Amino acid sequence: MESKIIAFSSPSGGGKTTIIKALLKAYKNTRLSISATTRLPRHNEKDGVDYYFLSKNEFNSKIENGDFLEYENVHGNLYGTLNAEIDKAIKQNQSLIFDVDVKGALNIKKEYQDAILIFIKPPSIEELEKRLKRRETENHETISKRLARMKLEFNEGKNFKYTVINDELEKAILEIEGIIWGDSSSDHPTIQPS
Repeated sequence: MESKIIAFSSPSGGGKTTIIKALLKAYKNTRLSISATTRLPRHNEKDGVDYYFLSKNEFNSKIENGDFLEYENVHGNLYGTLNAEIDKAIKQNQSLIFDVDVKGALNIKKEYQDAILIFIKPPSIEELEKRLKRRETENHETISKRLARMKLEFNEGKNFKYTVINDELEKAILEIEGIIWGDSSSDHPTIQPS
């Protein structure tokens, strides 16, 4: 299978993490590019698995060293893609999936013209707000910040070649499989979300 660079973006609560996990489980030659961040880990997150959790000083040092393909300030925290992540995937002939904000995805596209950019859109703003509240990982203030940023994300998302509305998870995943690997599903598993 040909290796690819695939960048997913969506507003928080859009469902991209669930979709990415399903893709990673089904496609063994595909791996997640682990981003670096200055935000604190959530209770279920592990350093080096979910993110590389760095102090602001460590992050700024990596910026000065040119270690990032791209980085962005999102909700007061820094997030970035390390060049080493891409180098590792290329050496191992693996497809690499990015879970990044909209600006990060567009920066990846500047460096890697063949990158596939997919914007995951929630069915409605009301549904997005419900999803954020159900997660119980953010307080009211953080949810308000995430909803306020959504306008920027939707505007930047218009620059992506592909937009998938995540109203039914299985349908969204099938649509994404078609975008990434084409319609010849005989070579590829049908993903069942867990």
